[in-house]
Amino acid sequence: MAEPLRPRHASSLRCRKVSMRTRHGTETGFTIIELLVVISIIALLIGILLPAIGRARDTAKVTQSESNLRNLAVAHANYAANWNDRQFTLCRDDLALYGNAGDYNAATGAEHPPVLLGWAEGGLWGYWMDWPGNYVLVEPLRFTGAQKRLGAWRLPNAKQFNQYVSGRFYDDVWYAPKDDAAVALVETAQEHPGEFSPTGGNDSVFWTSYCTSPASLFNPDVFANPSRNRHNPGQSFTAPYSIPAGFRSPSYAQSRYPDLKTHMLEHHWLQNTRGAFCNPCFMQNGDFDGCQPYYFNHGYESSPVTLFYDGHIRLAGVSEAMNADERMTSQAGYGLWSRDTPFGADGYLIQCGYDFGDTSFHVLTIDGIIGRDLIGSH
Repeated sequence: MAEPLRPRHASSLRCRKVSMRTRHGTETGFTIIELLVVISIIALLIGILLPAIGRARDTAKVTQSESNLRNLAVAHANYAANWNDRQFTLCRDDLALYGNAGDYNAATGAEHPPVLLGWAEGGLWGYWMDWPGNYVLVEPLRFTGAQKRLGAWRLPNAKQFNQYVSGRFYDDVWYAPKDDAAVALVETAQEHPGEFSPTGGNDSVFWTSYCTSPASLFNPDVFANPSRNRHNPGQSFTAPYSIPAGFRSPSYAQSRYPDLKTHMLEHHWLQNTRGAFCNPCFMQNGDFDGCQPYYFNHGYESSPVTLFYDGHIRLAGVSEAMNADERMTSQAGYGLWSRDTPFGADGYLIQCGYDFGDTSFHVLTIDGIIGRDLIGSH
C-alpha cells in the first residue's frame, strides 16, 4: 500500500539544482502533410466502420423481425391446437348466406361478433358490427369500396388471437423494428399497462407490421385456378358471397405446398428501400398519422421477412415471386396470383408502387391455402 501524501512545512523541503541543457537545431513536430495523412486515415476508417455498423444494425433489426414471426408461428400453432386445426379468422363460417356482417345483423336479429381490441380505461374496446362500415374488418379482405384494402388479414393482433401471444394489442411482437411509421406511433400505447390503449381517440387504431395471407383465409374455391373453378369457369376468382361456404377458413392440413405458401409477412416495404418512406399515392388517407408507407409489393427490390406454412422464416423477394409467377404462367397458362379479382390486373394496388414491381403474391394467391406463392429453386 502506497504511503499517503502528507503536507510538510516549506523549510523541510529539499531542493536540488537542475541543469538545463539547450538542444540546438530545428525542433521536431507534425508537418502539415503528416497531419493531413493522419486525418485521411481517420476519415478512411470512419468510412469503413460506419457502413459496417449500419449493416450490423440492419441485420439485428431483421433478426428481431424473424424472432417476432417465430413467436407468432407458435401462437398460430397453439390456436390451431385449440380449434381443430382451423386458422384464426374474425367472421362466421356462414356469413355468405346472409351477405356482409350488417346483413347478418338484419337477417338474424343478432349482432355479428365484433373485432375486439382489449380492455382499457374501464371498458372493452372493439369494432362493433352495429356501426356502419365496421363489417369490412371481419372479412378476410375487402375487394371493393373505400376500405377495399382492409380486412381481418391486417388485424392478427385482435384480442381473439393476441391472447395466444401476450394479451396486448400493441405488444412489441406485432411491430417490425424497421417499420418506423408504426413503431413511432405505438410507443406511447406500449407504455399503457392495459390490453389496449386508445391513444389517438376512438378512430385511431394503428395496424400491426405483419399481415396474414388473406387468400388463405377464404374457402379455396374463392381463388380456384381457371382449370378447376366450377363456380366461375375460366376465371381465377369467385366472389365469396356467391359461394355458400365462401368464408369458411380452411385448416392448416389443407396446405399442399407449406414450404412455398406464405403465411405472414411484413406488410410495408422495409428491406432494400428507396428514398421516401411515405407513399404519395395515399397522402389523403394514410393510416399512420397521415403517412402510408409503400407496401411490400411496391418495389422489385423488396424482400419482406416472411413466415411460411411449414414454419420456416426467411426473406421472400418480390423479384423471386415475379419470376415464379412467370414460370407458372408459361407452364400452366395462369400465374400464381389472380388478375380476376375486383382489384383488376393491377392486383393489390401495384399501380401505387415503383416501376418493375408487378406481383400480388401472398394477398391474391391462386387456389388460396392449397396454392403457392413461389416455385422453389430456379
